[in-house]
Amino acid sequence: MDTEKKYNIKSPDLCISIFLFAAVKRLMREARELKDATGEYWACPLEDNLFEWHFTVRGPPDTDFSGGVYHGRILLPTEYPMKPPNIILLTPNGRFETNKKICLSISDHHPETWQPSWSIRTALLALIAFMPTPGTGTIGSLDYTPEERKTLARK
Repeated sequence: MDTEKKYNIKSPDLCISIFLFAAVKRLMREARELKDATGEYWACPLEDNLFEWHFTVRGPPDTDFSGGVYHGRILLPTEYPMKPPNIILLTPNGRFETNKKICLSISDHHPETWQPSWSIRTALLALIAFMPTPGTGTIGSLDYTPEERKTLARK
């Protein structure tokens, strides 16, 4: 009898392993690319969990958020980059609710718009770009006054 282990290429376990391997490989590459902070953002995975990242973004210049530094988390699915991340802001900012998954075209609220070519860097830049836009009717959005947002940015 042949003692060599056989793998069924149609096995769900094998598919999960392939997706997980691809995700880990991609995330390790992104971690290397993002190891140095920029003037706009910083991001890094947790030491013990490559699928949870912490980040900071600076408020966009010439907006109510200018001067603010905002801390958040990115939770990535094991199927990343084929499926989008969850994005959670932890710092009060007047645009997005804190400690809740926010609804953006680059988040898991809109998997139909996610592109596998996008990355954590893309998500951070999109988050910065979305900050000064109106949040009418979207999940996790807030509509504070400009004065309230400027006060939060200074804090």
